[in-house]
Amino acid sequence: MGEIICKYCQSTNTRKFGWYKDTQYYYCNVCRRKFAPNASLFGMKTPANQISSALDMYYKGLSLNEIREHLQSEHDNTPSSSTVFQWVQKYTDEAVRECSTYPPKVGNTWIADETYVRIDKHSKGVEVTNPYSKSRKARWIIFWDIIDADTRFLLASLITTTRNKQDAQMLMERAAERAGKAPKVVVTDKLAAYLDGTELAFGRDSEHRQGGPFDVEKNTNLIERFHGTIKERTKVMRGLRTTETAGRFLDGWMVYYNYMKPHESLDSRTPAEAAKCDYAFRDWADIIRIVDTQVKVLVTPAKIEVIPDVPTAKFRMPTRPLRRKRKARGSSKSNPISLGGVRL
Repeated sequence: MGEIICKYCQSTNTRKFGWYKDTQYYYCNVCRRKFAPNASLFGMKTPANQISSALDMYYKGLSLNEIREHLQSEHDNTPSSSTVFQWVQKYTDEAVRECSTYPPKVGNTWIADETYVRIDKHSKGVEVTNPYSKSRKARWIIFWDIIDADTRFLLASLITTTRNKQDAQMLMERAAERAGKAPKVVVTDKLAAYLDGTELAFGRDSEHRQGGPFDVEKNTNLIERFHGTIKERTKVMRGLRTTETAGRFLDGWMVYYNYMKPHESLDSRTPAEAAKCDYAFRDWADIIRIVDTQVKVLVTPAKIEVIPDVPTAKFRMPTRPLRRKRKARGSSKSNPISLGGVRL
């Protein structure tokens, strides 16, 4: 076995530091930290390849229990469902932050639509029912999104509990900010909120065309297909828990859809590749490596405490009590016996 390199400071000045659960641990003499020489990430017991596989399976449609069973059968590792969900939350936030730095080059025709997404729990005072569902107990939110017709790039998404012109305007403004320009044509369905929302966002610079999924010229088939994929994934999850978790999941799904999922209509390219985005990752393993590199840079060696020299205390010898004792001892031996002032 070659030299053992420290995970934290990359030093080779390491030594063995005992065993724990059949794993040999090492100690770094430079940064004074203990580590195991495996592929696990900082502060984690699971290697990076298993975490990337779990993230990929999650966004491809597998449930948390199915992911746990796969890790158990393939890697003899059974993390809890909460642990897998923590992986998803952590690296989804990092992926969304990383993707915000790559501006896409999209076309001039955008397609917008909205759909209902189920949530099992809701906040107080927020109660939205789906008019297309027969279930009275189900709670629903409205998911707005807009994509580019040429590259299939998902420009923006929005979660609301209403369907008015302010919501449509906010969706259009987010898409324009992401693309860095306004479109020439916006294709929507016949919802009345799009009429005022598009005009408030773009004015007369963009043409608004209303159609449906079955129109020959002005159709929304591209975005309806995207909504079908979303519904297939949320069906496995049996609904999202809250509006916050729904927003986080849909943000992560947008990263997976734009940057990792190839499309047959784009010659097996991702929408980000079609939009000529120069991004530095291709899958979840690359995202984990980017985050891992950032952690290595931020980690600093442990502080070495220098103990100052403690001055030695100087004490004076207790000479007076000793002299008294000696005097007392000497007097008891040398004093002669006298009687009436006369020595005997």
